[in-house]
Amino acid sequence: MEKILTFRDLGLTEKTLKPLEKKGFEQPSPIQALTIPALLNGEKDIIGQAQTGTGKTAAFSLPILEKIEKSTGHVQAIILAPTRELAVQVAEEMNSLAHGRKLKIIPVYGGQSLEQQKRQLNKGVDIVVGTPGRVMDLMNRQVLKLNNIDYFILDEADEMLNMGFVEDIEHILTQTNEDKRMLFFSATMPAEILKIAKSHMREHEVLAVKKKELTTNLTEQIYFEVKEKDKFEALCRIIDIELDFYGIVFCRTKNDVNELVGKLQDRGYDVEGLHGDISQNHREVTLRRFKNKNLNILIATDVAARGIDVNDLTHVINYAIPQEAESYVHRIGRTGRAGKQGTAITFITPSEYRKLLQIQRITKTEIKKEQVPGVKDVILAKKTRLFDSVKNIISNGDAESYYDMAKELLTQETTPIEVIAAILKNFYDEELEETNYSDIESVSLDKTGKTRLFIALGKKDKMTPRKLVDLISKKTKVHESKLKGVEVYENFSFVSVPFVEAETIVDIFQKDRKGKKALIEKAKQSRK
Repeated sequence: MEKILTFRDLGLTEKTLKPLEKKGFEQPSPIQALTIPALLNGEKDIIGQAQTGTGKTAAFSLPILEKIEKSTGHVQAIILAPTRELAVQVAEEMNSLAHGRKLKIIPVYGGQSLEQQKRQLNKGVDIVVGTPGRVMDLMNRQVLKLNNIDYFILDEADEMLNMGFVEDIEHILTQTNEDKRMLFFSATMPAEILKIAKSHMREHEVLAVKKKELTTNLTEQIYFEVKEKDKFEALCRIIDIELDFYGIVFCRTKNDVNELVGKLQDRGYDVEGLHGDISQNHREVTLRRFKNKNLNILIATDVAARGIDVNDLTHVINYAIPQEAESYVHRIGRTGRAGKQGTAITFITPSEYRKLLQIQRITKTEIKKEQVPGVKDVILAKKTRLFDSVKNIISNGDAESYYDMAKELLTQETTPIEVIAAILKNFYDEELEETNYSDIESVSLDKTGKTRLFIALGKKDKMTPRKLVDLISKKTKVHESKLKGVEVYENFSFVSVPFVEAETIVDIFQKDRKGKKALIEKAKQSRK
């Protein structure tokens, strides 16, 4: 039987293990198991590839906290993060992991008092976690000096690239000493990031979590087929049917966030939104409420949600399907954490089925179709919650101050049943009546549309329609009856296939080429 790896096995000292034990952490995640020993015992720079929610912060924090010395009079480690939220979250996590060590760890970011940050730095800081813009500002003012650091960490490197921070990162690196140790962490590794690594890193190693480990079987992935106009009603039903809904709803734009927040608040839900135009103060208050579970529903854009680190979300809902598979993985990685079950729900409109297939193909996961909860089920859930609430109030004796009012109501020549029924109607009439719920139209997604494929084989290759059909069918197991409209020309051919099968064919032939130009690809409109 294979031995279960623990943090103690990775070579961490008791001083570091104690905070982990208090947090209830015993078993390291895959990226932690790879990174911690490499940082503790090796000298190479590191490129770590792991998905959001896999414990990257602890992966680099724990060994760095073990290795640096306190009170050296200069900054020993700089961590760059793409957003204010992530900078704050990383600093908070490092401070909690550094419990018992006399280390000064601070976040620096725009929107916070510059003077306050300057005062903190002038007093002496060991580790700085910051956004590129504010770090550059403080460096230009000669307040933050990085010419004698031990560690340079780039967190969420791919997101840095997406947000246009590459030049800032390059500039900051030119102001640092050459003998530092560098760590880059990212969910994906775009060429631009690898280029920076090649330019600035010394000898380095790549520590990558295998793809199958990027997603968790603790996250149930499902989709609902809905029309755009019915998304709001579907969302309300999902929230209402859950006993303890605690989740993030993702929208595409700032306006979408504002509109959805307004509609939910009008219906009585306690909900807040996060996007780039929200003030820093409002953002921090909202995040504090959400992390403390004083707020259970958060509506956000992808960028605004960066840095939100909550381990027990019950749901992530893609109100709008993300444009890229990577964004989908980032989103759903926020639930199903820390050994707890979670559910990721994606709303799919009739025109978005192709995008869903693409996400499934790239992530190699099955997203199951389910039905939007029915009105009867929602009402039953609300009644169950009401009954449980009443029972709890009675058992706790919390209703004694209302006894006199209850006696008055019962002396009005009415029966107890009539009184209770009237109270229920007064307070829950709209919620418990089926007629007050909007209908959701059933949707049948078009899964029969055709895709025209281009094949880089023709008559010169002795190809015929029959040979072409046999080649594709045998290689991909797609039945030959699905292959229609075969056209064979001198240097190339075409075939029309239902788009579900087309995705399979293109994927199989692409893998077979191992990086070379694929034999079969989707036909471009300009081809004749």
